[in-house]
Amino acid sequence: MRQLLLLRHAKSSWDDPSLPDHARPLNARGKRAAMAMAGVFHSLGLAPDVVLVSSARRTLQTLEALGPLPDSPMVEPLDDLYLAPWQSLLSTLRQVPETARSLLLVAHNPGLHDLALALAGPAGMAGNAPGTQRLAENYPTGALAEFTLAAPWRALEAGGGRLVRFVAPNDLPEMAA
Repeated sequence: MRQLLLLRHAKSSWDDPSLPDHARPLNARGKRAAMAMAGVFHSLGLAPDVVLVSSARRTLQTLEALGPLPDSPMVEPLDDLYLAPWQSLLSTLRQVPETARSLLLVAHNPGLHDLALALAGPAGMAGNAPGTQRLAENYPTGALAEFTLAAPWRALEAGGGRLVRFVAPNDLPEMAA
């Protein structure tokens, strides 16, 4: 079994309208949420072998807030992940080395949400994994979906994932304030 972790970047800032979208940083709430999600990663013992991250500033900052991740995973920032549709994200996942047992993908909506829904498939979305209903509705900034995959990366298809859990920063007590 393989593990796929899909993390949407935390909330970004719109304070400087002169910045191109790719260069927008996290805002204060986003930084706090990313740190809270780091706690989730560590409490669940999530330790990806490989991290694929969009080259956008807000995704890189979200990943940085998680660190250091256990076992120093291979981290690869990719321009192609920036605002990619789910089909492109799936194509990227199919190129992951088969030796990777756990992968973290840090990217953007709507592609990430669409990918999660596609991987779970209709049957998976009818299941009772924690957060299934929330995932069906939306994929908030900073949220994490964890899937198990039976197929090799190269054969990953829609419906090929089993949702284990879906956690958003607003689910965490430290973000309630």
